[in-house]
Amino acid sequence: MPADLALVTDSTAYLPQEAVDRHGIAVVPLSVVVGDEVLTEGVEVSPKDVAEALRARRRVTTSRPNPETFAAAYRAAAEAGAEGVVSVHLSAELSGTCEAARLAAAESEIPVRVVDSRMVGMALGYAVLAAAEARATGQGLDQVAAAAERRAGRSHGFFYVDTLEHLRRGGRIGTARALLGSALAVKPLLHLSGGRIEPLEKVRTASRAIARLEELVVEQAGEGEVDVTVHHLAAEDRAEPLAERLRERVPGLRELYVGEVGAVIGAHVGPGLLAVVLAPR
Repeated sequence: MPADLALVTDSTAYLPQEAVDRHGIAVVPLSVVVGDEVLTEGVEVSPKDVAEALRARRRVTTSRPNPETFAAAYRAAAEAGAEGVVSVHLSAELSGTCEAARLAAAESEIPVRVVDSRMVGMALGYAVLAAAEARATGQGLDQVAAAAERRAGRSHGFFYVDTLEHLRRGGRIGTARALLGSALAVKPLLHLSGGRIEPLEKVRTASRAIARLEELVVEQAGEGEVDVTVHHLAAEDRAEPLAERLRERVPGLRELYVGEVGAVIGAHVGPGLLAVVLAPR
């Protein structure tokens, strides 16, 4: 691993800890507000905490990241001997995280390339891993940033939620507002498009929605080599069987990971989330 180039991301990448450790990735934690408490994702608040708070109809929101949090990560990289940083983050359409990173980058003593992945979850995580692979081959700052952008640009995120209510409250549904009203009585399928959460299809039951989610992933995967992550929030009983079916049905599957989303994304989607990230190699 070249010592002169650091990688930074945020906690919504939901990378396996093994990958974070292996590649030496700095993960900046974001925050969730539960009631009046500002809590750090993965440190002070867990996915279970958020799911329980939402079920209890407590107010759960996310807070705007402080640029100083990113500035501290960039300073730490410089102090460790890095001569540049590639900082890859969740979609700027969904969060102020990229903006905070760019504000910090402007004051950094070493060059920082901030990459808006226009994705979230492991769709962001795979972009970070692509950057790590490019760095391992000795590529420079701009080339490593470009590798992250390319992987993110090829990736897809499909997801099912039990209700649009949490997305509506958080203002994260973009043109899915058009689904409100009738959509609250059905089971919506959504996807990431242009960095935003957009409606894809409306299905009448949860079982049909999950079956359709599976079909969409299989169709999109085709025959090429792909990595797949199945995300969920308080829905492991749905996620594990879906992952096993995809293992059997996606011919070019290389790596398959099942992981719960954290508090930040959980705050906006609610318990019952089932999502699939598809990242062609």
